Amino acid sequence: MSALEDPKLRPSEPRERLLRVASELFYRDGINSVGVDRILGEAGVTRATLYRHFAGKEGLVESYLDREDQTIRGYFSAAEEHATSPQHYLEMVVGGIAEDALRYHTRGCPFINASAEYPDPNSGVRQRVTAHRNWFRQALEAALANAGRPDPAERARTLVLLRDAALIGGYLDGPASVTSTFTKAAREVAGLD
Repeated sequence: MSALEDPKLRPSEPRERLLRVASELFYRDGINSVGVDRILGEAGVTRATLYRHFAGKEGLVESYLDREDQTIRGYFSAAEEHATSPQHYLEMVVGGIAEDALRYHTRGCPFINASAEYPDPNSGVRQRVTAHRNWFRQALEAALANAGRPDPAERARTLVLLRDAALIGGYLDGPASVTSTFTKAAREVAGLD
């Protein structure tokens, strides 16, 4: 029996609603500008529900970042399933990053945004940011290596930097104007042109 079939293993609906609302508010309005009372009110749950499922607001922020991380990892997994070759996978990854900046993360990178609001590098929030960025860079490095690109570590670091710039630039200057520039530069770095 899967977790979705067994009610004891399924995430609670109030928890999921709380996380969904908090995630939307944190990304749209900023973490520190969104109070717990607002989240509770919009989610229609009690304070007891928050503390039953999360270690306060910071625990909710950490879960929000975990959710973002899982979503992005899911994009990589889906690309891997549909790619017909390492080259095709690399093309899908670069295209997926551009698509993400154009459609989904139009207010910047949720991990960079959270870092700006949590400057302590030892906080749980910053640890999640570091873990995500390390995974992301390593995933790009593996994709580049599998496609036979020389110096995949350096190219991966450059692609991470380009993604950061695309997400921030997209927020400041408009995603449509930035994604074409990102795509051109990223394809060049990835050896796709």
